Amino acid sequence: MRRRERLRPFLPVSNRRCGRWRDQRQVIDGILHRVRTGVQWCALPERFGPWKTVYERHRLWSADGTWERLLQQVQAEADAASEIDWDISVNSTVVRAHQHAARARTDPPPAPSPKGDAQTEHQDETLRQSLVARLVEVVLKVRLWAARAAGSQASST
Repeated sequence: MRRRERLRPFLPVSNRRCGRWRDQRQVIDGILHRVRTGVQWCALPERFGPWKTVYERHRLWSADGTWERLLQQVQAEADAASEIDWDISVNSTVVRAHQHAARARTDPPPAPSPKGDAQTEHQDETLRQSLVARLVEVVLKVRLWAARAAGSQASST
């Protein structure tokens, strides 16, 4: 099952008061692109739809706790399927790398394999882990933004 289909049951649905919602997949991809790249909302590529739509959906989902629920539900599903290893290893070693070393791809992406293959199952598991990692990244950013907003409101009063 693809990552997007896994999210579908957990996503909020339109209340129909404001018309039809834009494709959820496109909006989520736009939000994840923004989180990964740090691009400004108004500079979001057009393939994700109107930037204001993507921004508003992110703002609404951040305010109502949708990102937190998505993360909890996807983690629970992955945990039930024994796809999460909850062991944590802490290392205090500091390794410095050149700023250009970040996110360097060293090998090409794997070629697609036939359905039912063990490699397909592994790719399916990797997609789930990637989804959980991205949701964690979004939730952490939302928490950081909320903390900053709370701090700036407190200092202005």
